[in-house]
Amino acid sequence: MSIAYQTVGDGPLDIIYVPGWVSNLDYAWIFPPFAHVFERLSAFSRLILFDKRGTGLSDRNVGFPTLEERMRDMQAVLDAAGSRRAVLMGTSEGGNMCMLFAATYPEKTAALVLNGSFAKGLWAEDYPWAKTREQVEEELAAIARDWGGAFDLSNAAPSHVNDREARDWLAGYLRNSASPKDAISLWRWNTEIDVRGILSAIHVPTLVLHRTGDRWVNVEEGRYVADHIPGAKWVELPGEDHVIWAGDADRTLDEIEEFLTGIRPQPASERILLTVMFTDIVGSTSVAAELGDRRWEELLHRHDAAVRGELGRFGGSEIKATGDGFLAIFHGPSKAIQCACAIRLRAAEMGLGVRAALHTGECEKRGNDLSGIAVHLASRLLDHAGAGDVIVSGTVKDLVFGSGVVFKGRGEAILRDVPGSWQIYAATDAG
Repeated sequence: MSIAYQTVGDGPLDIIYVPGWVSNLDYAWIFPPFAHVFERLSAFSRLILFDKRGTGLSDRNVGFPTLEERMRDMQAVLDAAGSRRAVLMGTSEGGNMCMLFAATYPEKTAALVLNGSFAKGLWAEDYPWAKTREQVEEELAAIARDWGGAFDLSNAAPSHVNDREARDWLAGYLRNSASPKDAISLWRWNTEIDVRGILSAIHVPTLVLHRTGDRWVNVEEGRYVADHIPGAKWVELPGEDHVIWAGDADRTLDEIEEFLTGIRPQPASERILLTVMFTDIVGSTSVAAELGDRRWEELLHRHDAAVRGELGRFGGSEIKATGDGFLAIFHGPSKAIQCACAIRLRAAEMGLGVRAALHTGECEKRGNDLSGIAVHLASRLLDHAGAGDVIVSGTVKDLVFGSGVVFKGRGEAILRDVPGSWQIYAATDAG
């Protein structure tokens, strides 16, 4: 049996990263968000990556391996890498292998880090959060039918559901990670996992991380694991993404680095010129009251998906959702205006009145946080917009001169908490 592995970095501690379901060492590095995870981990460790038997660059067509066989493969990788004691980091199903290894070989385990992990693969009366066997069969049928095509990100990485680059990469990643037969076999194998009986036997420093809205592995499963491993540290993070590279990955990685090194990294800040866009739904409270909770939530979900789709189309980056609106950034004002006008049109088709405000200026970007007078000013401009308005500052108007965008002057305005008076305009045609 040949197992492919790779080492990255030369830090003072070894971390062996155990992926979920399937993987491919080469293809993982192609996608910047995934590469970023590896780069962050290898910045303070020697990171050991490997493809489990039946996946990626390791031997394929291995049948139905046991958890113990896979654990021995992990030991073989550690031996080959010359690691005598390592941090075990498992995500999703990879966490189960790490749990068994930590319980069996505590002297070889420096610490245990679990992200989005679970204890049992199938529903039971005393473990009611997992999928039923009927749900698993539906998933297997979908894998058999759709393997090789675009993978549905709505559960694995909902924050990237409208990200074409992410969808295309993941489809290729999966194709290069396993054959259809192996993918189905390993998915079915995952559902047979039950490590509840060994959790109390784990006596190494343990960190359990889980996102509150994880759509693939219920957060209660993470809480169960943390509750049953003696002394485990539980960290619940905001978000709905399951895969580690999606959403606020740096927040997850910060927690891991602090747990393992005792030092919480301070994100480097950078000052850059950006166009800042705020949007919101006008009269959202009244619309929600008229529709009722369920219909309003459905409409809001459609609105959010449409906004994220237009951001992807025009090269914008979402900074955060604000309940009934968004804060986003662009590297140029023309695309920002086009995006705002497209969002206005999509919202109107849903019967919603959306307003937007844009300003271009220097911003301070620290990780996923954004600050600076440009952000503050764009936020204040939104106060002067009505339903269907795309309001811009004079700075934005001047920067897009000659682009074909048509503006209508709205006069001077005093912006709350912003010195002086500002000339504002409404974009009536995006060109």
